[in-house]
Amino acid sequence: MADFDTISKHLIQTYPADFVRFSLKRDDIEVVEVLDAEQPSVAARRADSLIRAYIGGEEVLVHTEFQTTNPTKPPMPRRMAGYIGRIIERYGRPVLAHVIYLRPDAGRRDPGHYIQEHSGYQIAVRYKVIRLVELAGQSVLAASAWGLLPFAPLMQPPTGLTAEGWLQRCVQAAHELPMGRSDKADFLAGLTLLSGLVYRPQTISTIVSKENLMDLIRESSFAQYLAQQGIEQGIEQGIEQGIEQGIEQGEKKRAVKDILDVLTLRFQPAAAAVADRLAAIDDLQQLEQLLHAAIQAASLDEFTEQLEAGQ
Repeated sequence: MADFDTISKHLIQTYPADFVRFSLKRDDIEVVEVLDAEQPSVAARRADSLIRAYIGGEEVLVHTEFQTTNPTKPPMPRRMAGYIGRIIERYGRPVLAHVIYLRPDAGRRDPGHYIQEHSGYQIAVRYKVIRLVELAGQSVLAASAWGLLPFAPLMQPPTGLTAEGWLQRCVQAAHELPMGRSDKADFLAGLTLLSGLVYRPQTISTIVSKENLMDLIRESSFAQYLAQQGIEQGIEQGIEQGIEQGIEQGEKKRAVKDILDVLTLRFQPAAAAVADRLAAIDDLQQLEQLLHAAIQAASLDEFTEQLEAGQ
């Protein structure tokens, strides 16, 4: 599937100041450096981004996590508590932490905190939740924040503009940026692939083709990465085919994960028994129907019956 995490990390490391200003909603910021985000632990963990900056003369660490789903193992509050705790342990500086949810349906129930209320041992770890679907995309274009432009299609379009019209405007704005060819290729490829979280592959392919950008995107390091991961059938067959297949495959994997998350929450470990059968389903529409079944079924056996009926 398209590695949205890799794309997001690349963009925030390339344009750290844009992301810090966006997350903190202020301009009096001096970005000093992007820090090594690997955290020492029994099993090494890597935060998506950790940036050292000065705000009003005070040194702070800006921590950012990108999410396309609602993680359950562990849930996001526990995960963030772990990240933030290890950052404080290592650096001993104020931590301003954020989770940026890319998909429209993700992050709705993230409370933005981890709270332990055990008598005499209260713990509170707080972070900011940013859901792109709730933000006005036009503000990104108006602010000339280049690093955020590939995420603009995931935000709300201006009033009166269709979703497709908004995507085309974002693609055109990216194409007009004054940057070198290789940088622009990566930039457009990142925007195109991230758009797959909201738009249908055919819509994306049509707009990119209309703007005559296929050849440029084909040159991007992201396109080469996708080819190496086996997502494309080969660059020679066209980046448009790779985008469609990569996004479609990613949608199917996410659909299976969503179903398993629901089943695990409702029926605990027994849900793992159907994991392989769900992974073998290629029909995205069928997976969407099974997600509804997972939510409504009174038992795992009832869900399994519906699963078998569709095969």
